[in-house]
Amino acid sequence: MQEWTPTGTGYELTIRDGAVVARNAKGRVLTTVPSKARNTEAYESLAALLDFLRTHDAEVGEQVERWFLRSLPVPRVLLTQVWADEAWRSWLTDTVVLTEEGQTGFLRAADADGLGVVDLDGESVRIDAERVLIPHPAIIPDLDDLREFAAELSLSQRFDQLFREVHRPDPANAERTQLTDWSGGAFDQLRFATGRAASSGFKVSGGYAVCPVYEDGALITARYWIGADAPDYETETGDLHWVRSGDPVPIGQVGPVAYSEGVRMATRIYAGRKPDKTEGA
Repeated sequence: MQEWTPTGTGYELTIRDGAVVARNAKGRVLTTVPSKARNTEAYESLAALLDFLRTHDAEVGEQVERWFLRSLPVPRVLLTQVWADEAWRSWLTDTVVLTEEGQTGFLRAADADGLGVVDLDGESVRIDAERVLIPHPAIIPDLDDLREFAAELSLSQRFDQLFREVHRPDPANAERTQLTDWSGGAFDQLRFATGRAASSGFKVSGGYAVCPVYEDGALITARYWIGADAPDYETETGDLHWVRSGDPVPIGQVGPVAYSEGVRMATRIYAGRKPDKTEGA
């Protein structure tokens, strides 16, 4: 049952669907919180709690995505400890987990007996491995089967894991150190390109949109040129390449996650270019 906090003004407050709401003395929930109730310690306390919960939820999501993008093994005991927290549980439920032995499934529970997952046979099974991965789809075995199964069950994930686009390198480019497939994308102002990068979750440094990925324990960074002039100047995108310790890495030596994420970054930014009048002519 939902708890209501009295304000001493004839109104009571609670948190519902991520917002502070009020009800009057007759028990009717109001569309807005009256100013009389808003100017109370009860409202301030609930608003502060709501801010805390939002911040906590965002931090949890960032940590889960960090495990995902860095291919970091997560101790089973850690998942067991955080599972009781609603924010952690909401981010982790129905994520695909993978053991070193290749056991995989959709995460549904975590307790002292292990991790409860639903496998491709639709069976509820336990994983007792000491560590698991929250893998990128570029390295998930049976990816198509898992996607089909998830669609059949209408499973949803809070972050883009299973249905994230996957890009795989062309073997013909193995010796190359850069790709120009997304060069020539014109933007009326550099700020439009940097804004496109930021809205897609990428940082910009030295004229490049960058996407750092830890793969096989080493940092490799995809860099996509978007321009380094004044924010209101026109710009045009350039090449996409990867660097490790500052040195260019041949495409054939770029891992599957780093390659996929780098191309994902370039395609998303390039898609925001201004239309080319000659396209489709």
